[in-house]
Amino acid sequence: MKIEHVALWVNDLEHMRRFYETYLGATANDKYTNERKQFESYFLTFPDSTCRLELMRRPDIHGTLREAVGYAHIAFALGSKAAVDALTDRLKADGYALVDGPRTTGDGYYESVFFDSEQNKLELTI
Repeated sequence: MKIEHVALWVNDLEHMRRFYETYLGATANDKYTNERKQFESYFLTFPDSTCRLELMRRPDIHGTLREAVGYAHIAFALGSKAAVDALTDRLKADGYALVDGPRTTGDGYYESVFFDSEQNKLELTI
């Protein structure tokens, strides 16, 4: 068994697609639109990964609720400490909020944690 994809509701679909393409090397499929349901989405694929991220938008689903029961973050394995440091520096330079790190956690992960442009937590790890 494997995780096929994770879905994320977003407020600005195009901006979020560009964020994941720019910083995490994602490639988006053609946008899916269902006019009747006022729903649109992209599936993003990532280098060397079979798990995809679905970005979804509907005008009646909006707002933010953080630090609640449910999914806490999405972790991206970048392959090396140098890659984590480099993307950490790039995101900081571009004004994204660093939540923690880079650091080695108590359970041995080297990571940094950021908020994406809609305040979803992203963990960058080896």
